[in-house]
Amino acid sequence: MCGIIGIVSRPPTRAAPEAVELLAGLDRAAASISSVPADVVGATAHAGAIDEALRGLPGVLALVGHGDVVAAISARLDQLDAATADIERGLDSNTADFDAERLERANAQLIDLKDALWAVRHDRLRTAREVEALAGRDAPASALGGYLAVQQAFSAIDRLEVRGRDSAGIHVFVWGHDIDAGALATLVAERGVDPLFQSGAVVDAGACLSFVYKAAVEIGELGDNTAALRRALNADALLRRALQSPTARVALLGHTRWASVGIISEPNTHPLNSFEVEQPGGATPPYVVAALNGDVDNHADLRAEHGLRIAPTITTDAKVIPALVARHAATTNLAEAFRRTVNEFDGSVAIGVASAEAPSQLFLALRGSGQGLYIGLADDCYIVASEPYGVVEETARYVRLDGEHGGEIVMLDGANAGELDGIVRIAYDGSPLPVSATEVTTAEVTTRDINRGDFPHFLLKEISEAPLSFAKTLRGKIIEREGLLCADVGQRALPDDVAARLAAGTITRIRVIGQGTAAVAGQSTAAILDELTNATLDVDAITATELSGFGMRLDMSDTLAIAVSQSGTTTDTNRTVDLLRSRGAAVIGIVNRRSSDLTDKADGVLYTSDGRDVEMSVASTKAFYAQVAAGVLLSCAIAEATGLGDARRRSELLASLRELPDALREVLTRRDVIADVARRLAPPKRYWAVVGNGPNKVAAEEVRIKLSELCYKSMACDSTEDKKHIDLSSEPLILVCAAGLVGSTADDVAKEVAIFTAHKATPIVIANDGETRYDAAATISVPPVDPALGFVLSSMVGHLFGYEAALAIDASANPLREARETIERLVGEQLSGDEVVARLRIDVRQPVERFQDGLRSGLYDGHLEASTATRLYGLLRDVSSDRPVEQYQHQSGKIGTPAALIDDVVTALTRAIEELTRPVDTIKHQAKTVTVGISRSDEDVINRPLVQAVLEAGAGRDVLSYRTLKVLADLDPAVADVRGFTRYRIDGDTISIIDRGGISCDLTSRVENGADLRGTKHRVASEREVLVAVGRSDGRTVAFVPEVKGGETTGITLLHLAFHDRLPAEVMRGVLQGYDRRYDRLVDWVTETEGSFDESLLGELPVAELLIEPISDAADHWRR
Repeated sequence: MCGIIGIVSRPPTRAAPEAVELLAGLDRAAASISSVPADVVGATAHAGAIDEALRGLPGVLALVGHGDVVAAISARLDQLDAATADIERGLDSNTADFDAERLERANAQLIDLKDALWAVRHDRLRTAREVEALAGRDAPASALGGYLAVQQAFSAIDRLEVRGRDSAGIHVFVWGHDIDAGALATLVAERGVDPLFQSGAVVDAGACLSFVYKAAVEIGELGDNTAALRRALNADALLRRALQSPTARVALLGHTRWASVGIISEPNTHPLNSFEVEQPGGATPPYVVAALNGDVDNHADLRAEHGLRIAPTITTDAKVIPALVARHAATTNLAEAFRRTVNEFDGSVAIGVASAEAPSQLFLALRGSGQGLYIGLADDCYIVASEPYGVVEETARYVRLDGEHGGEIVMLDGANAGELDGIVRIAYDGSPLPVSATEVTTAEVTTRDINRGDFPHFLLKEISEAPLSFAKTLRGKIIEREGLLCADVGQRALPDDVAARLAAGTITRIRVIGQGTAAVAGQSTAAILDELTNATLDVDAITATELSGFGMRLDMSDTLAIAVSQSGTTTDTNRTVDLLRSRGAAVIGIVNRRSSDLTDKADGVLYTSDGRDVEMSVASTKAFYAQVAAGVLLSCAIAEATGLGDARRRSELLASLRELPDALREVLTRRDVIADVARRLAPPKRYWAVVGNGPNKVAAEEVRIKLSELCYKSMACDSTEDKKHIDLSSEPLILVCAAGLVGSTADDVAKEVAIFTAHKATPIVIANDGETRYDAAATISVPPVDPALGFVLSSMVGHLFGYEAALAIDASANPLREARETIERLVGEQLSGDEVVARLRIDVRQPVERFQDGLRSGLYDGHLEASTATRLYGLLRDVSSDRPVEQYQHQSGKIGTPAALIDDVVTALTRAIEELTRPVDTIKHQAKTVTVGISRSDEDVINRPLVQAVLEAGAGRDVLSYRTLKVLADLDPAVADVRGFTRYRIDGDTISIIDRGGISCDLTSRVENGADLRGTKHRVASEREVLVAVGRSDGRTVAFVPEVKGGETTGITLLHLAFHDRLPAEVMRGVLQGYDRRYDRLVDWVTETEGSFDESLLGELPVAELLIEPISDAADHWRR
């Protein structure tokens, strides 16, 4: 996946807010929150108004350069935050003695206030601070507006990096500047022309200046790329000068990439421009830039079909987009050119295009599934992003493009930026698709929800937030009554009519439904409810799809369904809810999102956490804990409503439930221990399993899901005691969930663990503090809690283990990433294939040695396929050999060239990296093509006349090693004429003539009188090197060219040559350097006695003598 960013704006249509207005608004918010009772809704309205006032360029103008205003706002925010924290503490302890419904409403209101205050501090003030850092305190409004667009793009890229971060780029169009044409030409010329459009490139595109900044680093952390882009852009004096112009305007297109077609390099980093190596004839086409999310599957065909002259270093499929738009725009208008272009593409794509011809317009296209584009309607601005969280810093209102019904094409007109009127939408066939106000969606998240903070990954942040989510779910819902704790979930969660039916016994069946993690959390709810009701009710947990497919009856009025869903929008769950309600069943939803589909469908709703606990990581974790907490609360409430079970047991369970957040926090402090176990034991093991018994079977199911998602393992989940009967023969790593187990049950599990160990499995046991009975590879301890809830701690250990194991497996790919990055760097230096291969031998030595050490130690046994490891090891051995291309040809059976070798090495590295990559926060995908785009130097070699002479004589390309071709190519300048040839077949120690041409037809050969392979021909066959010589009997100059296949010489082509008499010294030097190292050997021989080497003599001596004479004889010319 990748992420697209687009910014199109217009001059502000409102004035900058006055400082007195801003401070008064915050004072009114403080007064509202300080009133008795606190007016949270009023405070939210006042703070929200300040947030709105500070959006866009007017807000930046009000803050930049006004440190006193910023300080005053910050001080008031501190007061408001403190007051908000006091209110939240009151809700936690329920000092106001609210019932559950009142508490829920108060919590929802408090969330709105926290959102507004967060937005002012972390969105508005931060944006102004970053813009000031870029533009300077005294920058004019034009510069502040330009750098605001840049900052908006940086913020969006930061958030979209979870979609891919191996490279990132932003392109900036600047127009309306006042730089004199002559001065501009000089400034642009000083920067130089970069046909590859790498970071720092600038193009004078007529009325526009085109600036691009890129970062392409394979190994790094989230945020590294935007930091590099920020530094590069901030150092650009020409951009700064252009933005000083009062009428300067900017538009921006940005991208963050996860490479799927083409290697990771600056030339392949988006955005790309429309320049070709040679521009097509005719009128000068418009200048276009583009970015792509998805894959243009037919890009190679389009390159050939349209004759696109794309630099070989640029191998990304995205390059065809600007090139084709520019080609089409030469004969039609830009909008139609864009439509024609995107209609040519196969594949699922999201595309952004901008042109110097109309810089205030941005063209978008979306077609296929898996991609997304969202148009944020911001303050005098459109902000386009691949996800809603890319736009929410600036606006909560957006329009979502639909690519799944034939695709959509959109043109954004900066003249109406921020308004629906500026969005023109058409279908791929050109028919209009007007955008209506009903399509404007309000985001359900804010930047507060999606802030990663100081955590390296969202997953770790979300696991770390689990104790808080758990505690928020319990807030105000555990009360004391007659000395015992009770669950008070309120009528909203357990409606009176449902409670009455439970009390009357008309509900006798309870089904807990969900999908995925929600279904697993539901298993814990069913188990606890079954215990609390003494198994009197028919309670079961079942996936929603199983129930709808196989468990429906015409009359289900005796059934209560508890539907668990994090989002409330799970299609399978909601469809089952509809079926249940249509047949008389009651439904209670356990859901995290207010106003979701499930909340509308269910009779009752119990919100988890605060009803809006967003998770950014694909692997959902904290939702599980909150769902478990909600399930226990609801189970206690239902058991009490039925009159079944023991109130004292419910009280004990609720007391332990209330203590669980602290126990979870304690587990988090043991992350280092868990990480050490994961790093040591996870990478080498190919087969994994998770086991548990009793409540811990729920933990095993949940951990299996997360390990599968994080570590890409297909693994078993079994009951602990059943595992020995199944698949111990695979010697798996077994995570044993045993938290909370005591007494004889723990003894039984210890026996099972001993059996695992005896069968050479690798058991890792999660057990209570102080446990010593487990003979395991590792034991991870957790605090003791109620045995019914110990599985929650097992789950957290499993989540952390999965996170750390994924990091460890991913880190094992780092030597391979370093090797691939080295190739990418060398290719980026515009080296020839020969130079890349020569440098690789040295530059990849260390990462290759680390990879080989890992192979020997078993590090890669668990996650790298044997075929992949073997293939990669062989290719890296080829690269490290004295003659890499020849070794590659010999081992692979392919025609050896530097380009082919490098492409195969990159392909093998990429495959290995893919097998080891564990992206943690997102879903792994595979690269489609990995050609590196080095100069195809073998083509230059083959076109040399001397090489062509050998091929025309009948020698196959497959029997001529690349080294042989190179020697012939280097000899070519010395050859005046090829006068004939003789081709010999070699079979062991015998030789025979198979063909002749030219003067050879009239010459006799010793081979005609004897088939023994001997003499010079034997030497050539043995050494497999080109040899230039003089015939002993006839004095003719000849070249012997070995034909080699499978490491054996199968033939020789003998060429009769006429050499030039003399060559210029520099040309002769090149000939000698390429043939038998004669130049180096000659220099060494001469300087041994003469002290120096006069290179000019190379142009004065006969070519044949310099090539054929013994080195000692040739060196005598310098002594004379």
